[in-house]
Amino acid sequence: MAEEWKLPHKLTLNERSSLAMTGVTEVISFDDSTVVLKTQMGTLLVHGKQLQLKTLSVEGGQVAVDGHVTALVYEEPRPEGGFFRRLLG
Repeated sequence: MAEEWKLPHKLTLNERSSLAMTGVTEVISFDDSTVVLKTQMGTLLVHGKQLQLKTLSVEGGQVAVDGHVTALVYEEPRPEGGFFRRLLG
């Protein structure tokens, strides 16, 4: 049985034009205005202009994005279950 290995999740943003990350487990989607990544700390949305993936090593958990970064947003996990279960607790 393989032991699960986790990299620490770390972000380094230089002058809003170069973003380097570790702890990335999956690139969900990307285009020139949004990059969606699954990380050790949850889903991360990178918003900006002229975004490009420069480094992609999902095996190593490393991703680098160049372009003009305007926002970094972590999505909150949704509670499991149906509407009434979330409403009534």
